[in-house]
Amino acid sequence: MTLLSVNAGRAKNVGYTDSPAGRTGIDKRPVDGPVRIESPGPTGVGASGVAGDDVCDLRFHGGADRAVYAFAREDLDRWERELGRELANGSFGENLTTSGVDVNGALIGERWRIGEDVVVEVTGGRIPCRTFQGHLEEKGVDARGWVKRFTRAEAGPGALLRVIEPGEVRAGDPVTVVHRPDHTVTVAFLHRAATVERERLAETLVAAEWMESGLLDLARTYADKYAERDARKDADGHDG
Repeated sequence: MTLLSVNAGRAKNVGYTDSPAGRTGIDKRPVDGPVRIESPGPTGVGASGVAGDDVCDLRFHGGADRAVYAFAREDLDRWERELGRELANGSFGENLTTSGVDVNGALIGERWRIGEDVVVEVTGGRIPCRTFQGHLEEKGVDARGWVKRFTRAEAGPGALLRVIEPGEVRAGDPVTVVHRPDHTVTVAFLHRAATVERERLAETLVAAEWMESGLLDLARTYADKYAERDARKDADGHDG
């Protein structure tokens, strides 16, 4: 399992983002040499955990729970075939492009050591947005075509990461799984539950202590919603 590239992007003004400032750093490119990885501070305040990388919309990106974003080269290759175009490392806005790592099969709370120093922890998967769609210029059959397509794709969303031990990484560093928690909630399962199977979000709460805050809030909200619905059904059935 290997880190193929470390990718960073500088903020620029675009017409396709929902960011209040109208700027995005999603256009990420491979960086030469060692790159510092560290926790950027609280969610909603901190930005990217990757030195030299800009995160502009702190409502949905960056912060300690979403410090780094990883995507598998194998999934980029799959999308290359589907889209009929080349996709360089960093094309999906990922900070880390990996090879041989089961990114979407990783458990929430799983920890990876990258190189000698850095340890990161899986917190969730990427929920696609209009900025991502505009960056790729893949509109599909309607205004949200790419968002729907990516959400439902077999390839998976890629993993959001929390920095446990900071340090430097570079292309070619080995990636090693050093801890797997005792549950079965993967990045792919959490993503499906958060997008197209929300009735299953309650099942993801066994991984609550490791989940990034946005997905955790969503899981708790829908778990309560479906619990209330089921309670009403039980009450109606009893009264009948």
